[in-house]
Amino acid sequence: MEKKRILFVLALVFVLVLGGAYTLYGRLSQGLEHNQLKVESPQSQAAGSSSQGAESGQTADSAQAAEPEKVLAPDFTVYDAEGNPVQLYDYIGKPLVVNFWASWCGPCQMEMPHFEDKYQELGDEVQFLMINMTDGGRETVDSASAFIAEKGYTFPVLYDTDSNAALTYGAYSLPTTYFIDADGYAVAQATGAIDADTLQQGIDLIAPKTES
Repeated sequence: MEKKRILFVLALVFVLVLGGAYTLYGRLSQGLEHNQLKVESPQSQAAGSSSQGAESGQTADSAQAAEPEKVLAPDFTVYDAEGNPVQLYDYIGKPLVVNFWASWCGPCQMEMPHFEDKYQELGDEVQFLMINMTDGGRETVDSASAFIAEKGYTFPVLYDTDSNAALTYGAYSLPTTYFIDADGYAVAQATGAIDADTLQQGIDLIAPKTES
């Protein structure tokens, strides 16, 4: 009887945690609905009709013209390769591109060269945080680090070994990317692999180029 009671309590706690993550994800999505990058994988974009492309362009125009209610991006804790804790709020003060990925994820692999190119181009102007979904089974720090080394990527990689970032942001689909401005507000979000143009579009929303 006591074992059943303990199992019930544990199950209830688990449901509450998931419910909290779902609520947070819904709040973020609601706040971003007018300013969200609604993207598809490169394959879907290539196969889509011209009318779909026009719709995508209309979304981009709306994103720049609208003034939606800002949503403060919640903090989370992840770890570097040495196991040192790192928080999102450590980087507030400059535009942030936060990408959730895994080495076994095909769409993640497809978009990573674009992130590397943009990271090399922008340097310190924009902070890239490539958050690995390190579950300790399918993905480990060693396997993810080996993948990064093999590909020669140099952007900052952090490891979500406690699933704190994934639960906080409801990142259940990979890849997922958030664009956060220098004040810490989530400005745009993309689910699925994005191409170089879409990545640039998101960056322009958080770090618009100034006229010379």
